Amino acid sequence: MTHIVSRRTFLKMAGAGVLAGSLVTPGAAAAPRSGRRPNVLLILADDMGFSDLGCFGSEIRTPNLDRLATSGLRMPQFYNAARCCPTRASLLTGLYQHQAGVGNMDGNQGTPQYQGFLNDQCLTIAEVLKGAGYNTYMAGKWHVGNAQGRWPCDRGFDRYFGLVTGSSNYYTNIDCKDPAQRETMLLDGERFDPPPVTEDMWRQNQGFYMTDAFTDHAIEFLGQQQGSDQPFFLYLAYTAPHWPLHAFPEDIARYRGKYTQGWDRLREQRYQRQLELGLFDRSVKLSPRSPEVPAWEQASAAVQDEFDLEMAIYAAMIDRMDRNIGRVLDQLKALGQFEDTLILFLADNGGCHTTPSYKHLQGTPGGPNSFPCYGYMGANVSNVPFRLQKQFIHEGGIATPFIAHYPRLIRPGRIDPQPGHIIDIMPTLADLCRAEYPATRHGKSLKPLQGVSLRPAFEGKPLARRDPLYWEHIGNRGVRIGDWKLVAAKPNLRWELYDMKEDRSELNDLSDKLPQKKQELLAIYEQWAKVNRVRPWTRKQ
Repeated sequence: MTHIVSRRTFLKMAGAGVLAGSLVTPGAAAAPRSGRRPNVLLILADDMGFSDLGCFGSEIRTPNLDRLATSGLRMPQFYNAARCCPTRASLLTGLYQHQAGVGNMDGNQGTPQYQGFLNDQCLTIAEVLKGAGYNTYMAGKWHVGNAQGRWPCDRGFDRYFGLVTGSSNYYTNIDCKDPAQRETMLLDGERFDPPPVTEDMWRQNQGFYMTDAFTDHAIEFLGQQQGSDQPFFLYLAYTAPHWPLHAFPEDIARYRGKYTQGWDRLREQRYQRQLELGLFDRSVKLSPRSPEVPAWEQASAAVQDEFDLEMAIYAAMIDRMDRNIGRVLDQLKALGQFEDTLILFLADNGGCHTTPSYKHLQGTPGGPNSFPCYGYMGANVSNVPFRLQKQFIHEGGIATPFIAHYPRLIRPGRIDPQPGHIIDIMPTLADLCRAEYPATRHGKSLKPLQGVSLRPAFEGKPLARRDPLYWEHIGNRGVRIGDWKLVAAKPNLRWELYDMKEDRSELNDLSDKLPQKKQELLAIYEQWAKVNRVRPWTRKQ
């Protein structure tokens, strides 16, 4: 039976902190058709746009992810939380980031919602699955608790190798802001410092490279599964292709010169591929070029060459990440676990337009003493067909390529247009892995899960009636209910209303034409923000 919830009832439920459809009944999930509990491989890319994979329209070579897509499921309306820390907090806990304690980034801003690390009213996927008998491993970027006692092995992971903080030099782990410091890398609970890589080593395509190292340890962890009768959860969180844009010369050479056609043609080509792939119908239009980006013909020869080089490095990073994912898949096959592993792939936010001040480092671009970024010009290509980019709640900031592969449940080659969100990952895994989500942790009540299980989508069925989806990051904010989306962006914070069924690219603002619909969604957003103590944002901030 379908229960229709009135707006008044919804607001009362939101005020009580309980939203319809948000809970997973402990122990109630059925097994996959085979009767087995799946292993889980969750892969997260960093600062990668919606159109940066071949199976989502790109010219970049990503054959391993493309094969997962064509033999699995793509969801082109899947959402993240617009930036590194909030996405990771929400992905790992099944809560909105403010509920988990990471309302902004990793700095403590003095309130429980903005403390900058996971709180004690949430559980991570690793904690939930470990309680269900899973071996739990992580390799890659953590970024939801920098201080000792808040690291992965403190939050349910048996083994961990990776970068605790947000970004660093891919070869030397040097702090991007302070060359005298190194970012925190760990192997389990111990500090790990990579061997130094010189410019000469880099020119010979030799030495430590973070993407490779994450993969090496992920493969090592999987090797521990040999002979184990316990399923595993592996969270593989690459820093690629987050700036600084670092890649070895042999990888850059594969793409150098391929971007001299310019950003305008590239955007159009990616959009046409997306239509050919069936990701959208023609109601989804290609958004106009970013106002910060000139027409290609108006750019100087130097700017055009810089764009070609920076895009070549960026493409090389994604290419190498895909090859590393292929290595992990090979390990699963060698262990006889590939068919029994649910593989999920997504990105933490849209392409990144920011160009930090330390871009001025003077090494050879792509090498250990350089700091290239691709700026607005590259982000505008990465996020095709959408508007805006990382940090924003418009589709360019929150739409992620999403792939799910599990032969025992998912029919190959499907594209499912239903909206999904990172808050759905925890309920999905609790469901498929038959893991109980408890009511308390160390005697403290846990916040109820906010998403729904994606299992019906995996089976080709409609998702359970879902609650509104919410976003807020540094003042950028939004709410989606069905096909309606209300969104506001800094600096003006003006609310815009879009019909996502007819206008996924957010080109036709209906807020003036439909003021009642705007006010309806705004009231629901404001109630959610009040309940979750989301900070109001003003232009002065």
